[in-house]
Amino acid sequence: MSKEDKTSLMNKSMRGLNPVGSIGHPKEKVKSYRVTLKRILRYLERFKWQVLTVCLMTVASTLFSILSPKIMGEGINILAEGIYGRLEGSSGTTINFAAFGNILFILLIIYLISAAFSYLQQHVMVKISQKVIFQLREDLNRKLASLPLKFFDSHPHGELLNRVISDADTIGIALQQNLTQLISAVLLIAGVLTMMLLISPILTIITIITIPLSILSIKFLAGRSQPYFIAQRRAAGGLSGHIEEVYSGLTVVQAYGLEQEAEEKFMKFDGRLCEAGVKSQFITGFMMPLMDFINNIGYIVVCVLGGIFVVDGRIKIGDIQAFIQYSKQFSRPINQISNIMNSFQSAVASAERIFEVLDAPEEWEDLDASQAVALENPQGRVSCRDVSFAYDEGETLLRHVDFQVEPGSTVAIVGPTGAGKTTLINLLMRFYEMEHGEIRIDGVDIRDMQKADLRRMFGVVLQDIWLFYGTIRDNIAYGRPDCTLAEVVQAAEAAHADHFIRTLPDGYDTVINEAASNLSQGQKQLLTIARAFLTRPPILIMDEATSSVDTRTEIYVQKAMNTLMKGRTSFVIAHRLSTIRNADMILVIDKGTVIEQGSHHELLARKGVYHDLFNSQYVSVTPEQQSIYTSGYAQV
Repeated sequence: MSKEDKTSLMNKSMRGLNPVGSIGHPKEKVKSYRVTLKRILRYLERFKWQVLTVCLMTVASTLFSILSPKIMGEGINILAEGIYGRLEGSSGTTINFAAFGNILFILLIIYLISAAFSYLQQHVMVKISQKVIFQLREDLNRKLASLPLKFFDSHPHGELLNRVISDADTIGIALQQNLTQLISAVLLIAGVLTMMLLISPILTIITIITIPLSILSIKFLAGRSQPYFIAQRRAAGGLSGHIEEVYSGLTVVQAYGLEQEAEEKFMKFDGRLCEAGVKSQFITGFMMPLMDFINNIGYIVVCVLGGIFVVDGRIKIGDIQAFIQYSKQFSRPINQISNIMNSFQSAVASAERIFEVLDAPEEWEDLDASQAVALENPQGRVSCRDVSFAYDEGETLLRHVDFQVEPGSTVAIVGPTGAGKTTLINLLMRFYEMEHGEIRIDGVDIRDMQKADLRRMFGVVLQDIWLFYGTIRDNIAYGRPDCTLAEVVQAAEAAHADHFIRTLPDGYDTVINEAASNLSQGQKQLLTIARAFLTRPPILIMDEATSSVDTRTEIYVQKAMNTLMKGRTSFVIAHRLSTIRNADMILVIDKGTVIEQGSHHELLARKGVYHDLFNSQYVSVTPEQQSIYTSGYAQV
């Protein structure tokens, strides 16, 4: 994807025209809350026994917490009976400290067991949630690896990164904390309600009256906060995409003095994220105060009536004390449910963004190994028959492309920018799927091969050099990680890279930094050529591999490429026509159509488009440059 395309995509998302990375309409909702939640829970199926164990421990811990107020109330009744007896002057009345001590001991044991169960269930649930997120990220990684380039053309990399990391973490936190809290909250409501009914049905009815008000409040607020949680996740993705784009191209931004514009776009994205976050939290922030207000009204009524019942002798003071504790416990799970709903809203919004990636269509499903054709000894004969392709419906880029390439031949592909040269190469390697026609290698349709087998037949040297953080040895051996050091050195020597590698402080163990800024452009290109040497591919693809190096380095790079091309079928994309004069076949592409094909001398003799293109470039070359081209590119 070009810088212009990325910028256009970013500008569209800034205007709200692109659904990816933008906030969207404030009323946007999860497409199917129930379906998405079921898909999340489906990841827990392989841990069903561990989840069942967690549920049992949660039940035990909750039951102990339900029993403790009643037992404590019995202890208070023992103290109250002794104190009342003494106040009334009854002879022989004493406080039964032995019974009271037993109750305290029982409470201590209950609290210890409850704490142990709470710790264990949390410990097990952390492991389960992390394994679920691990599996979710594995699925995402496999899916992203199988998606066509068309998908990545329309999804900023930072936005996808946000889905893999941030959205997955949101789901993990929800599973880790909210699942056990939900079980505990439901049990607390049921258990506490039972205990309150046993103590006083009248006070229980008063307490229950607050439930409908709480439920209606939660439903009202949750329904209005959900669209803003979705907006918050999308805004976070848009911000990540902008940051990734700006800092990966920071040199260009600074070179053109666009730091202020980049900062302004950052502020817009950040402002949208802040606005969505404020709105979502503002609405959900009402939940706790509203719950507390409703519960406190019920608490006051219970305390007043309870006091009257104690004075009338209808309820013991220990029982009313236990009931008050239960009423507090009764409101706590309702408050927890409100928080759980809040967290689930965010988790489901994140899950839907992840499932959008997992459900993205693959343009062409890969074949099973049993169905696929594998070439044992590929020769490199390539035929392209009536191939047509369009990125978008109705906008055909390649039209009825036909050519035949014999093994060991060099094919140069030339034409203006946007003519379809790189697209043709992408079709060869099945990064895109053709709409019409067929491409065959050694007589086998590439769609009858597994993609991995097909792409192993290609060695690629591109204008945009890609090296990863690691040693020079590891970068050269990227295509064959099981190779020996001797084979790496042999490939580097063939690519004319061995000399400069040995001048580095650590030689082949020199670490290339993340941006590969500790190597020159030409050195990096020689390493990519050495990498292609090591894989020994029957077919080579070189996309303007010498365009970004100086003239002297270009000659070294070209010599390495000449050695690499010997005996291999080679496709060379070239803008500098003087570099491809000795190609066996030259394809001239314009507006997606092969308008001319033949050798350099044949095309010049026709005095057509290639003749005009070549002369327009070559007449402007100085005699010194002509001498360099003639000596440096004798083999191409």
